[in-house]
Amino acid sequence: MQKSVHRLLALLGLVLAFSLIAASCGNDDDGGEITATPEPVSVDESTLQRVLDRGHVLCGSRDDVPGFALLNADAEYEGFDIDMCRAVAAAIFGDADAVEIVPVTSADRFTALASGQFEVMNRNTTWTATRDGSEGAEFLFTTYYDGQGLMVPASTGFTTLEDLAEANICVSTGTTTELNLTAVFAARGIPFNPVTFEGFDTLVPAYEEGQCEAMTADSSVLGVYKFEIEGKGGPDQHILTEIISKEPLGTVVRDGDSQWAQIVNWATMATVQAWEFGLDSTNIGSYSGNDPNILNFLGQNNFDPGLGLPGDFAVNVVEQVGNYEEIFNRYPQLGVLDGSVNDLWSNGGLMYVPPYR
Repeated sequence: MQKSVHRLLALLGLVLAFSLIAASCGNDDDGGEITATPEPVSVDESTLQRVLDRGHVLCGSRDDVPGFALLNADAEYEGFDIDMCRAVAAAIFGDADAVEIVPVTSADRFTALASGQFEVMNRNTTWTATRDGSEGAEFLFTTYYDGQGLMVPASTGFTTLEDLAEANICVSTGTTTELNLTAVFAARGIPFNPVTFEGFDTLVPAYEEGQCEAMTADSSVLGVYKFEIEGKGGPDQHILTEIISKEPLGTVVRDGDSQWAQIVNWATMATVQAWEFGLDSTNIGSYSGNDPNILNFLGQNNFDPGLGLPGDFAVNVVEQVGNYEEIFNRYPQLGVLDGSVNDLWSNGGLMYVPPYR
């Protein structure tokens, strides 16, 4: 009997040891891109307090898409998504530079968010039902409305999806892009060969070298690389007119902390609300009118919506980062804002935020 107990205890010890080893291996980043040290996620400590104690925000993004998120030649991060990260830092600390960008792969991004490797994610991430329901993630305000397309060398003469039958198509792995491609081509009965890559830093060169007859991504990203390829003397590119998906892109936080979600959401939406009010980085600090809604937005008259942010957070966001229009137009790779779906609701677009009152 005693020997049986000892064997049982030994067996339990081995199971525990293997479990710990497996857990530690499961947290490894296959690309070695994540540089921030994961912090323990405690249900007893608010995300805001953890960020305040550290003194800066950790924001998950990428480093390989010009216009959205790129590590430039000066080793600085720039782009639309990066500026949305900076807006959160400006709202909380009054300092848009109080942010550390954590580059993360498509395959690892939700695991990294859930494990506390960053508190905010702005990384061309599409809001879907399954991601909202099963990834431990909360999707906030949509900052960019997009759709998936396909690009081919203009010399191919391809204009339809059916022209791509049996073609090799370059696609990023672990993305809705890959799922959409498979679903749409299967529904149409179009056979194709997916050629998968971890990121655009390897996908685009492979496409340029002719490893694929086409590449697929969000239309905005295809526009970026069409501009890049043709700009350096490469062959003309053609983006097929058919859009095969809806891709609402925006900020994502971890489930379970409503205060943090509200803080990040309103910091992001402040860029759109300022635009609607006619306020930008040059005039928001000198507003002298008497519109009560604008005065609330500027944190005057002791207005406090109870978000846990400084009263003048919107002033800091817009002065240091810009309003939505300024941020968008800063990066010509994103396309034309006027008249697009990303224009203000009052101009026929989809940018619409709740009233600040």
